[in-house]
Amino acid sequence: MLAVFFCLGTVCHLSAQSKNAEPPTAPPPPSAQTRYKVEGGVLKEIKVETPAPVDSLAKPDSTVTDLQEMPVEIDSTTLSKKQKRKRDDADTSRVRYSKLFRDTIPISRVMALSLPIPGFSQAYNKQAWKLPILYGVTGTLAYFGFQQNKQYIRLRDDFESMRATGVDRTTLNPVQREMIVKNTTRSLLFVGAIASYMYFLGDGVMNYNGTSTDVKKATTLSMICPGAGQIYNRSFWKTPIIVGAFATMAYVIDYNSRGYNRYRRAYQLRTDGDDNTQDEFANQSWVTDDYLKTLKNNFRRNRDLCIIITAGLYILNVIDAHVDANLKDYDISDDLAFSVEPTLMQYYTRNNTPANGLGLSFKLRF
Repeated sequence: MLAVFFCLGTVCHLSAQSKNAEPPTAPPPPSAQTRYKVEGGVLKEIKVETPAPVDSLAKPDSTVTDLQEMPVEIDSTTLSKKQKRKRDDADTSRVRYSKLFRDTIPISRVMALSLPIPGFSQAYNKQAWKLPILYGVTGTLAYFGFQQNKQYIRLRDDFESMRATGVDRTTLNPVQREMIVKNTTRSLLFVGAIASYMYFLGDGVMNYNGTSTDVKKATTLSMICPGAGQIYNRSFWKTPIIVGAFATMAYVIDYNSRGYNRYRRAYQLRTDGDDNTQDEFANQSWVTDDYLKTLKNNFRRNRDLCIIITAGLYILNVIDAHVDANLKDYDISDDLAFSVEPTLMQYYTRNNTPANGLGLSFKLRF
C-alpha cells in the first residue's frame, strides 16, 4: 500500500510542476531582411543591409505628403485604336490647341481642308484674326458678283427675245451695251473673289506652323496658283511666261465658247420648226444649216482642245516648281563641272616615232 501511495504522489507532483512551468517559446521569426542560400549542402545566412526609410531620403525642411505610383510602360501594339486615341488625347505634349489641331497634320492635308473650309489654315496657324478679313473681302465680292450676274442674265434674255422678234438695231444697241457692262462687272467681281480666296490659301502655306520643306511649299503654292511656286523659288523670269500662257488659253477658251454658243443658238432656231423666230443669219442666204452645224462643231472642238492644253500647262507648272525647288540645293561647285581645256598630246606616227601635238581635252568632274 505504501508503494502505491508513493507512486500516486510522484505523479501528482510532476503534473503540478508541468502546469506551473512556462510554455516553451518558439524561436523568433527571421527578419524581413534576412536571406538564406545553400552552399555545398549547408544553409547559410546572408546579411542584407536594411534600406533607409523614406523620411531619411527627404530634405530636412521637406515633408513627404504623398507617394506617387511609378508609371507602368504599356506595349502600344496591344492597344486598340480607341485606347490609342484616348492615350494620345491624354498626352498634352502631343496636342497643341485641341483635339482637332495637332502638330502631325501635314501641309497637304491642311490645304485640302482649307479648300472646302476657307480659313482653316489660318486657324491652324494660330492666325484667327485674319478670318474676318477673308470672309469680309471674299464674301462681299462674291455677293455683288452674283447680283450683277442676275442682272446680266435678265438683260441677255431680253436681248435674245428682242432679236428673235426682229427688233431694229437702234433698239438693241442700248440693251447690248448695258449687258456688256454687267458682264464685265460680274467678271471682275468674280475674279476678285477668287483671287482673294487663293491669296488666303497661299498665306496658309507661307505661314504653315509645322514641319515642312521648301519643296512641299513650292509645289503646294504652284497647285494653288500657277506661277506662285516659281515666285517662291525666286525664278521670277518664269512667272510672266506661265501667267501669259494661262491668260492666253483663258482668252482662247472664252472666244471658242462664245462662238460655239452663238452658232448653236442659230442652228437650234433654224431646226426647231418654228417659223416665227429667226436667227441672226436669217438675212444671209449663203449661211445654210450645214454651215452653222459645221461652225458649231468646230468651235466646240477647239474649246475642248484648249481646255486639255490648259490642264497640261497646269501639270507642267507644278512639275517645274517641284523640280526647281529640288535643284535649289543641288551641288554645282567646281567638283561638279564639265570643262574644255587645251592640252598637249603625245601620239605615234606610222614609223612608231613619238610626236607631240596640241589638242583639246574634255573633263567631267563629279
